[in-house]
Amino acid sequence: MAAELGFTLDLMKVLGAAAVGGYLASRLKQPVLLGYLASGLVIGPLGLKLISDTGNIQGLAELGVAFLLFALGVQFSLEELNRVRNIALQGSLFQMGLTAGLVSLVALAFGWVDGAGQGLFWGALLSLSSTAVVLKTLTERGEINTRHGQIMLAVLIAQDLALGLMLAVVPAIAQGSGETPLWQVIALVVLKVSSFLLGAVLAGRWVVPVIIREVAITESSELFLLTLIALCLGVALVTAELGLSIEIGAFVAGLMIAEIDYADQALAKVLPLRDTFASLFFVSIGMLIDPQVLVDNFGGILGLVSLVMVGKALIVLPIVLGFGYSLKTAVLTSLGINQIGEFSFVLAIVGLENGLISQEAYLLLLGTTAITLVMTPLAFNLAPALSTWLYQRPAVLRLLSRLESPDANVHLDEMSGHVVVAGYGRVGHVIVNLLRQQGHPVLVLENSEAAVQTMRHEKIPFVMGDADSELILAKASLASAKALVIALPDPISTRLLLRRARAIAPRLDIIARAHTTKELDQLSQLGAQEVVQPEFEAALALCTHLLATLGQIDDQLDTTMAKIRANHYRSLRSNVS
Repeated sequence: MAAELGFTLDLMKVLGAAAVGGYLASRLKQPVLLGYLASGLVIGPLGLKLISDTGNIQGLAELGVAFLLFALGVQFSLEELNRVRNIALQGSLFQMGLTAGLVSLVALAFGWVDGAGQGLFWGALLSLSSTAVVLKTLTERGEINTRHGQIMLAVLIAQDLALGLMLAVVPAIAQGSGETPLWQVIALVVLKVSSFLLGAVLAGRWVVPVIIREVAITESSELFLLTLIALCLGVALVTAELGLSIEIGAFVAGLMIAEIDYADQALAKVLPLRDTFASLFFVSIGMLIDPQVLVDNFGGILGLVSLVMVGKALIVLPIVLGFGYSLKTAVLTSLGINQIGEFSFVLAIVGLENGLISQEAYLLLLGTTAITLVMTPLAFNLAPALSTWLYQRPAVLRLLSRLESPDANVHLDEMSGHVVVAGYGRVGHVIVNLLRQQGHPVLVLENSEAAVQTMRHEKIPFVMGDADSELILAKASLASAKALVIALPDPISTRLLLRRARAIAPRLDIIARAHTTKELDQLSQLGAQEVVQPEFEAALALCTHLLATLGQIDDQLDTTMAKIRANHYRSLRSNVS
């Protein structure tokens, strides 16, 4: 009974500290993630020692990782994943291989390791990035469905798949020429991964939909949630038994749900659990930080942090550019996945057990990793400004003119009097169709290969590339266009495009889509003549029909709705974010 009470008190302390830390971080205009990490440092065994047994908290923290990846799988579209499959597979292979190779060479050159095996092990440790931290940061910023968000998550998932291989290979590296050849170890892991994925595909197609459908028929909310939890943790347990990471299992379990009709309902049920247990995970990471080690080795750790974050960014940047993405996408991606992953801890423990890393080096790795995780949200904030600064360098523009060669299906110099539509997603697609039906010439700016293929088939004029890129805008003939419609899913790209378009064509009529209430005033101040917020427009459409049903005259309705729109929905904004 005393042990159960102690665990309950520890859990209360952790959740309470997470709430306080998250609140303070939010008030300081910082991501709540930083608050969670700081609260773990304060209450942990290396801080104020308020937690008596961290083992149970670590166990619950693993649930947080599982639910994070399960929710990602439910949200992650296989179609979107397919669009970035090349960089997910080849790009992640380049990134991990280059990181491991360069780290190994540097470590050997400076005498930091005793042999090539240890050098490769350190390279493997530093090549991994943090799926949990990046996912949390992207979620807070609303950037999961952006191009850079999709690339980052695809690369991170590929890294997590590689983790299983690394965990299996490390003992073989430590043993040198052991009884089992290295190629047999790798072949066995590949066989396990292939078998698991084949089984997951079959279960996701024939078994899971039937189970979920039968449970949904009961209309029992708690039974539906229990089934989801059992599926998530069950598949994660299978991957753990296979020697792979639990997050891969949870992610695949989410993908099984994503393709059926109950995906949205499943996501709504899991999100509260995800957020609660994820906070435990980030607090548990904070508990690993030893303040004394940080103080004693502050200079060395700071140097390692700089070396890792700058080095990984410089490795990722040319890889993303090499796959034909814009500089802005490359900068955001490189500064988003340039930390050391939390699962490097798992790999480090295996290395510690096999003599590939010393206890002192392990503690230094913990401190370095924790700092890189803390720096991740800050690096995200710096990325747009850095990409803007790079775009202003003539040498960079000359290089990009060769790398970012816009793909177009129209003689752009001949276009005038057209409407430029930035984004060919759900909103942009409708706008383009309506404009073409009314006989207005359009030019679409889009960076999705799948969307471009559709436009090629339908003979819609387009320029392929990021709409906010100066090189792409230079091809859009904005000076001779009648209007610009911004229907991008990314708030940052929307603001950047608006600034650059206004600089190119000061008198151009610009209509922009706002994603939040705060953006309504921001986009208006940046020069958009009309700013539309989809949720408000949906509410106005519903109210127009309702008031007409209640007997209000059409002319009065039109006048009322026009005033609301002209005032940027200010009369409707109370308590709406």
